[in-house]
This record gives sequence, C-alpha cells and structure tokens, in this order.
Amino acid sequence: MQTGVHYYVWYQVTGDPQHARTAIDAMMVDLARRTGIAGRLFLRRGESSTWMEIYEGVADPAFFEREFTAVALEHDLARFINAGDRHVEAFVAAG
Repeated sequence: MQTGVHYYVWYQVTGDPQHARTAIDAMMVDLARRTGIAGRLFLRRGESSTWMEIYEGVADPAFFEREFTAVALEHDLARFINAGDRHVEAFVAAG
C-alpha cells in the first residue's frame, strides 16, 4: 500500500485544449523536478473538457502544496481553467 497523502485535482478547461495541455504538462514537469512527485493527467470519459491531475504518495504535504501553488502561478494555469478554479482534494489510506 502506498503511504503519504494523495492529491486529486480537477477542473474544467476553457479555450484551446492544446495550449492548456502544453501548460499543464510543463507545470507537472516543474512540479516533479521540485518535489520528486510525478503527477498523472486524466480526462473525464465522455467530457474531454474536465481534467484531473493525480499526485500520489506525498510525504511532505506542506512543502508539496507550496510548490504546487507556486508552479500553477508561474505557468499561469488560471488562463486555461474555467473561473481559474482548480478543485484540490487530499486523501490518505484508510487504517
């Protein structure tokens, strides 16, 4: 079983999905470089404008969340996301 905190981040993409994908991919590379946590990107089945990033096994949530916020701002992700609203959920394994 994977330990740590698992982050699920979903949002609605607006505008050009190719430009959004380029920005999200670059942000995820930067975040992985800074934190050691490689995320994965998913599209909602049947609704390709809803995207979800998943980051698993985060051992230092405070550090990860600071870097997560910083790279989103640096890559200006809000310009691709409906109302700039990324919904972040954090889960831990049931004991």
